Amino acid sequence: MKAARIIEPDKPLELHQVEISDPTGTEVLLKVVSTGVCHSDLHLWEGGYDTGDGFMKVTDRGVKFPVTPGHEVVGIVEKIGDSVNDVKIGDTVLVYPWIGCAKCPTCEKGDTNLCETPKSLGVFQDGGYAEKVIVPDYKFLANIGSVDPDSASSLACSGLTAYTAIKKALVNNPESILIVGAGGLGLMGVQIAHHMAKCKIICADIDDEKLKTAKELGATDVINTKESDASQKIMSICNEKGVDSIVDFVNAPPTVKLDLSVVRKRGNIILVGLFGGSVDLPLVSVPLKAITIQGAYTGNYKDMVELIELAKQGVINPIVSKHYTLDEATGALDDLKNRKILGRAVINP
Repeated sequence: MKAARIIEPDKPLELHQVEISDPTGTEVLLKVVSTGVCHSDLHLWEGGYDTGDGFMKVTDRGVKFPVTPGHEVVGIVEKIGDSVNDVKIGDTVLVYPWIGCAKCPTCEKGDTNLCETPKSLGVFQDGGYAEKVIVPDYKFLANIGSVDPDSASSLACSGLTAYTAIKKALVNNPESILIVGAGGLGLMGVQIAHHMAKCKIICADIDDEKLKTAKELGATDVINTKESDASQKIMSICNEKGVDSIVDFVNAPPTVKLDLSVVRKRGNIILVGLFGGSVDLPLVSVPLKAITIQGAYTGNYKDMVELIELAKQGVINPIVSKHYTLDEATGALDDLKNRKILGRAVINP
């Protein structure tokens, strides 16, 4: 089968013929229909993350090159191992890629996405930038029903991450939510917040076209953060009290600085994006304002199933604006890096 592989960081992906074995035991072999192009793929391709104090290599986290990226995978079940239940040949399924060790307390609780020794598909083992992929256990598959495969692919990561973050944002019963970033995650976050929250939904970005889309998807207010008075405008929308919950899908120094300037007393800041860098945190403001700062990293399998159900109901509709073939994988990552993609892009092998 053909697979687009990262041989080494920052080099064009190479299209290789790769042998793939028949599934055994609980394994399932999928014919890949659609694979989302995610910012996490971009960081994998670049070889790591800017931590603010240096560069954290993905190889230091256990990634081994060459690797086939792609963790947002929809495929058709082609072959199954002899211990597989609940799925059958011909089913169209979404892969839950956040596979753990299956032994630690976190995995036993079902939160395999938070396992300290992860085996995530498309990161630590070969993923969906390929014609076929092996999933190690059928329990990581979910039937998508009538949901469009291209749209469904993003539910495994960007949609799942947005869903988890918005649920965290609702814990303090907000009168207002600020969503920072109107990319694939942010636009999904707007849709989910519009469905789940009865409050003001403010979306902030530097791109007017993306902000227009956010407004169409349910944002009550939009702010272009290129404007010098962006923080004042946000405060005005919130009656000068500040924002109850902020979900930062960028998580860059300028956006976190904005978050801290507009968060309300008893407010909640959820940092999601992996842009990187560092900020000066006015420590005294944390206890004086009793604010909470927390991270959100995808969600568990149960969350993904809930999200698929919302898609089946038409509550959310992931935006897919570009399609690529396997031999265009490098171009897809370049376009994502250069902000040329509205919503989501997919690779159709």
